[in-house]
Amino acid sequence: MEKSPEIAVAQFRKSVQLLGSSTESHGDPTLMRFLIARSMDPDKAAKMFVQWQKWRAEFVPLGFIPDSEIPDELEARKAYLQGLSREGYPVLIIKTSNHFPSKDQLQFKKFVVHILDKTIASSFKGSEIGNEKLIGVIDLKQISYKNIDARALITGFQFLQAYYPERLAKCFLLNMPWFFVSVWRMVSYFLEKATLEKVVIVTNETEKEEFIREIGEAALLEEYGGQAKLVAIQDVVLTPTES
Repeated sequence: MEKSPEIAVAQFRKSVQLLGSSTESHGDPTLMRFLIARSMDPDKAAKMFVQWQKWRAEFVPLGFIPDSEIPDELEARKAYLQGLSREGYPVLIIKTSNHFPSKDQLQFKKFVVHILDKTIASSFKGSEIGNEKLIGVIDLKQISYKNIDARALITGFQFLQAYYPERLAKCFLLNMPWFFVSVWRMVSYFLEKATLEKVVIVTNETEKEEFIREIGEAALLEEYGGQAKLVAIQDVVLTPTES
């Protein structure tokens, strides 16, 4: 017999306490993300949650990564925040032709956290609920060999899996050239089954129609058939959230 979500959350909270931590400042929607990511196993979810808390305290001590800590990554203007999809998910677009493998891996990791945090926060309606998701679009148009960076892709997806469980609604890969297929195959080895199931490589008209339908014309770029213009993530100003 399966446990009800309420029972699972209650057991989750107790398991976190036994690990010497607390869930006091987090609501049920946040805890459910960790439970779902660990197949509703309260002990495994609690372990993941405590590891996330520790990572967050050490890696993001201010609660966010300021622009001043990632100047080189922002200067490349490769990440764009395009408003909300038809379902209300913020749309993050990565233009890979503007990306070059970073010489500063710490700055790149901070950049990943910065864009994920800001994208998720852009969907808050006054305050965070805890179950907000995002849609990622990785556009490989005009990519060349000098732009290929498997490590960057692996880092991005691993951060999503370890520190942003159940935040990814879907990820679309557009304009994949033939020489990138082997790169993606390698990256895929590092993705959990649940993550892979959310990735759509747009290669035919049916997949293109699904992409257009899910994003919606308001957030869809003009070059994809929508009405939106590119907005660099550093040019997006968010309203303060309620505490």
